[in-house]
Amino acid sequence: MNTGEHITTRGGRVHDERTGHTPDSALTDLRSRLADGLAQARLNQTQAAARAGLGRTTVSEALSPKKPVPSGPTVAALARAQLPVGELLELRRTAAEKLGTVTPDGPGRPIGQWDPHALEVHPAGSTRDGSGSPGQGLLPGYVPREHDRVLAEAVRDAAAGRSRMLVLVGSSSTGKTRVCWEAVQPLAEQGWRLWHPFDPTRAQAVLEDLHRVGSRTVVWLNEAQHYLGDQVAGEEIAAAVHHLLTSPQRGPVLVLGTLWDNYVKQYTALPTPSGPDPHSRVRELLAGRAVSIPDAFDARALASATALAEGGDRLLADALTRARTDGRLTQDLAGGPVLLERYRTASPAAKALLGAAMDARRLGIGLHLPQAFLTDAASDYLHDTDWNQLTDDWAEKAYAELAEQVHGKQAPLSRVTPRPQRRPPGPSTPADAPSPRPAGPVFRLADYLEQYGRTARRPLCPPASFWHAAHTHLTHISDLDNLIQAAVARHRLQWAHHLRLRAAEHGNTYALNDLALMREGAGDREGAENLARQAADHGRTEVLVYLAWMREEAGDREGAENLARQAADHGRNGTLHVPNRTFKRLWPYGLDPDGTPTPRWQ
Repeated sequence: MNTGEHITTRGGRVHDERTGHTPDSALTDLRSRLADGLAQARLNQTQAAARAGLGRTTVSEALSPKKPVPSGPTVAALARAQLPVGELLELRRTAAEKLGTVTPDGPGRPIGQWDPHALEVHPAGSTRDGSGSPGQGLLPGYVPREHDRVLAEAVRDAAAGRSRMLVLVGSSSTGKTRVCWEAVQPLAEQGWRLWHPFDPTRAQAVLEDLHRVGSRTVVWLNEAQHYLGDQVAGEEIAAAVHHLLTSPQRGPVLVLGTLWDNYVKQYTALPTPSGPDPHSRVRELLAGRAVSIPDAFDARALASATALAEGGDRLLADALTRARTDGRLTQDLAGGPVLLERYRTASPAAKALLGAAMDARRLGIGLHLPQAFLTDAASDYLHDTDWNQLTDDWAEKAYAELAEQVHGKQAPLSRVTPRPQRRPPGPSTPADAPSPRPAGPVFRLADYLEQYGRTARRPLCPPASFWHAAHTHLTHISDLDNLIQAAVARHRLQWAHHLRLRAAEHGNTYALNDLALMREGAGDREGAENLARQAADHGRTEVLVYLAWMREEAGDREGAENLARQAADHGRNGTLHVPNRTFKRLWPYGLDPDGTPTPRWQ
């Protein structure tokens, strides 16, 4: 098997057929040429260290015959000013080889021995294990897409003996690394190795060992900006990878990398006529080897994902509940566990804001949560000790903390700009009337955390600061109505009453209904009738029917008939057949036009 190495032994000493050097002579020659280069540049060791960005001791040890072989990055840094880097690194490689230490297959290990998460495939998992803790190390079923066909062709070429390189290009958490992992599985069955240069740094690892890569090896350059974009070694690494790909005696190999779009634009941009060209070798290496990955699943891929979900894939099924509309499944899968960890490890103030936001969403407040509401609501979510330690700018710091993005450009709590609503104008609404906008900044809770909160916080009742903030800052009719019902269900009756008053001020007909019935029950018939007329004028004529029943039940037939006529004038002729005894069962329900009770909230 061709291993890509040309090391033989003569008389018990390692000998390199390409250079004719033994380790001792190569090391002596290396140090001699480094010293001559510094002398020609008129640099002492201190000056050389400063120019190369190295420590003075590092330079001294590199030149000392009593010290070990210097590292590749040290040699490259010292040589870069005046000397041929490639030749000196070859000398260093020969010197570093010791008899019996050459690995025939080169760096890496069989693909089958790798865990995909060790190769930086993002873990997914919104399902839970038996103990109730988030599942870890989970991968959903894989959905092939168009770019998988391109990678499969490269893998077939490599398996047939032709070295190939591809770089997957896309935004964060679009599945680039997972695509590479799935692509190399056929090579695992054929005994190929995989090398992930990572330690001590990615760039240093490549410089140290790329020359040792043997045939039938996958070189794994995930987050390739750490290799090709390295300010010191990027161009050198690109040249070395090119040499690996074009050396028949070292192949076949498959080089796979991933990059964000902005890095590709940076590395492939043409220089100005008189400007520098810092990425010329990287640009040449990437030419024709970049494969784009879309941000979202198309309809066909979503259908495949749905089929897997219906077949029992709980991870995909869970992600589809949030990401089916925009198709950003991989972002949801990658970001979910990290978002949950961010919530659990958040500062007390940030965690309080998230608690208030979770409660708001599960109790029926809309997607866009006003900042003023969240800030006021958060106070009672804090322990007294944490509350007393808050600084004047606690809210600003907490919102900044929660705005930091995780995988897939998701943040726990993001400031958003609601799109203007476009509806046909009503009879009295000018066609060019501006759409109403919320007052002040609004925020949106991450979908993953919203879904988590609906389960984890289900048995909890929001504290008083939540209800007070809702009464003070919320104005949307649907928000207030949902909170009224939630307050009643949780026996927060005083807050429910104050929220009804707030809702009635903003034209909430359900609140007007309820207040009218309360006034009637308290004996304030005039007040009840006034509120009932307001509700009827806004389309809620059932309250007139309710009041008629109550008057009739109390023996006030004249008052009942008067209200029945008002109901009839508003089109409620068919509702008076409902028996009085059903009234308490129906409230707080609405009535459809045929008199059928309909729940107002779930």
